[in-house]
Amino acid sequence: MAKDSYLVGLIGAGIGPSLTPALHEREADRQGLRYVYRLLDIDALGAPPEAVGDLLRSARDLGFDGLNITHPCKQLVIEHLDGLSPQAEALGAVNTVVLDGGRAVGHNTDVTGFAASFARGLPDAPLERIVQLGAGGAGAAVAHATLTLGAGRITVVDPLPERAAALAGSLNRHFGTGRADSAAPDALAGLLARADGVVHATPTGMAAHPGLPFPAELLHPGLWVAEVVYRPLRTELLRTARALGCATLDGGGMAVFQAVDAFRLFTGREPDSTGMLADFRELAGPVTTPR
Repeated sequence: MAKDSYLVGLIGAGIGPSLTPALHEREADRQGLRYVYRLLDIDALGAPPEAVGDLLRSARDLGFDGLNITHPCKQLVIEHLDGLSPQAEALGAVNTVVLDGGRAVGHNTDVTGFAASFARGLPDAPLERIVQLGAGGAGAAVAHATLTLGAGRITVVDPLPERAAALAGSLNRHFGTGRADSAAPDALAGLLARADGVVHATPTGMAAHPGLPFPAELLHPGLWVAEVVYRPLRTELLRTARALGCATLDGGGMAVFQAVDAFRLFTGREPDSTGMLADFRELAGPVTTPR
């Protein structure tokens, strides 16, 4: 018999502004479900990212049905799980954990969420040469999504060179040799000058991490810019890029579509993605369209 009540949560740092709880709870209301979504903010708890394992165990003991996982715990949570979906295993990053029958199984809906958002918001963007900033959990997901969409080659840039190289190696193993490489941040000027687009997948631009991820003068009108951050929806990077005439994609669509897929995993019910997009527009302002 299908359940009609759910207890779920979000583990991460600085997650107070997250719209994910409201997106899930509003969809549950439409479907006539009792649905409680709790924030487990490691900053508010004074806990390190490594505490994700303890929080997961507590959630299991308290009868949670599932958890979303965000920065900086998407990779750290893996060692505490009982299983992984094939996509999460390929990525080495988890943003959704289903708790059922005593097992904790990790999934990744960031991949499908970003792919759906990109196809909707930048349908005609050239994809031959892409630069991606960030090789963490979100970075792994959006790189997989972008290559799945048909990107020719991605260059991954991260302050930790070994992390960028590891992601590039993983992408080449999964998609074929030559589809990805890595570079240090000091190579960005040359890379962006030749690129079709840049995907930003670091926390820079979030409410708790304001600013630009690289100097504004590296942007140019021939470059499209896709953002993963959605709080605020209009990051400094997007505002700067739009002022220069760049086509842009904000992080709102990814936030909605990853929530759509997570809701489906938690409940086994088909969510109303159109309704959830409308909810997001009401909660955060209009989901922007590329210029």
